[in-house]
Amino acid sequence: MKASSSSMSAPASAARPDWLRRCWAFVVDGLAALATCLIGILMVIICADIVFRNVFGASLPLVSEIGALLVVLIVALQLASAIRADRLPQVEVVMLVLSRHAPRAAAALKAAFALTGAAMMGMIAWATAGILAKDVASGDFIGTPGLGTLPTWPFRALIMIGMAVAALAFASAALRHLLDAVTGRIDTHEPG
Repeated sequence: MKASSSSMSAPASAARPDWLRRCWAFVVDGLAALATCLIGILMVIICADIVFRNVFGASLPLVSEIGALLVVLIVALQLASAIRADRLPQVEVVMLVLSRHAPRAAAALKAAFALTGAAMMGMIAWATAGILAKDVASGDFIGTPGLGTLPTWPFRALIMIGMAVAALAFASAALRHLLDAVTGRIDTHEPG
């Protein structure tokens, strides 16, 4: 009876990380999809502004302000996806040579990079939380009263969420690379 209970607990514990990995992928991919939609919105806004400038001789209100906030927001929301897919720019020549000759050192270097990234993204998320609180308390907005205004807090909240998720993505990558450094495995991980 004990053998069957231990065999029953093994699949359940093996399924737990897979379930967590799927949830994590859903969050990261969902933020990236939202950012992709925002790219489309930004393109429509810019095209509409071009048409208004050429046809009516005047710009649409809030285009430059919304554009500036959307660019930062798009980067923040897609950063975790780039981290998870290991698509951040890096010096491949050094890492390839190091991976071939000293895989543990390469994994340790990747872990150090990921830990630094986690710390930096965490600090940005923390600083953005303070700015968000100030924006909510003061009712900060962009634009010109009478022509058009938008509150800034929704943008700041999404930037904070994007940076916090990016920090977690870096922390996850750091843990994976640290395990590789300890075990000496060569990095053949799939995104996750």
